[in-house]
Amino acid sequence: MKKMFRVTGVVMCLVAMILPLTAYQSSQAELARRKAAVDRYRASGVFSEKVYQAVMSTPREYFMPEGQNHMTYEEVPVAIGWGQTITNQWFVAYMTHLLDVQPTDKVLEIGSGSGYQAAILWQITKKVYTIEIVSQLAAIAKQRWQSLGYSSVVGKAADGYYGWAEYGPFDKIVVTCAADHVPVYLMQQLKPGGVMVIPVGNPFDRQTLLKITKNLDGTVRTERLQSVKFVPFTGKMLEKYGK
Repeated sequence: MKKMFRVTGVVMCLVAMILPLTAYQSSQAELARRKAAVDRYRASGVFSEKVYQAVMSTPREYFMPEGQNHMTYEEVPVAIGWGQTITNQWFVAYMTHLLDVQPTDKVLEIGSGSGYQAAILWQITKKVYTIEIVSQLAAIAKQRWQSLGYSSVVGKAADGYYGWAEYGPFDKIVVTCAADHVPVYLMQQLKPGGVMVIPVGNPFDRQTLLKITKNLDGTVRTERLQSVKFVPFTGKMLEKYGK
């Protein structure tokens, strides 16, 4: 009997090593709130089905700062500390829609923040790379992905201005902070046929959301979509401003 117990214990340990450790599950109330939001989006008919599914599958409330759960589905940015914000859910869905992420795509995100945008991308493709300049936020986001079982999200604390050449080139790049120009490193790391979505303009005022497509011959097509206001792209981008 003791021998059987030891064997069973080993099997249980092996199973635990194989299965993702998920420490968080949404409550029924949270699922209902999320479904109500997704139903509103569906009624508008703006996004693709894979975007609706990604939003529905991602527990947004888990990425909210403590004490701000009531703001989870308010369509406004919410401060998460260190001068950063979590973008409202509709706009995260919109940027994901613009990228038209495919299951085989390799995606780079600049500005991990709370980790929510990367989590949405992970629902569509498991090849997600993300950079956050605030080391504390990078660590918090990593813990959240691991707790949810999103183990293939690869993140690091660094200046996203330089991209991530080690893992490039990328099919899609999304920038979630305001730049006064498109970093050349990001353009170099975007594959021919790839798409980048980035807010460009005055980092301290309003910007224009751009959708940049790199054609197969290396030329670039830029679409100016709408006026937005994101937090500034820090690090190298702000050196000229003495920041």
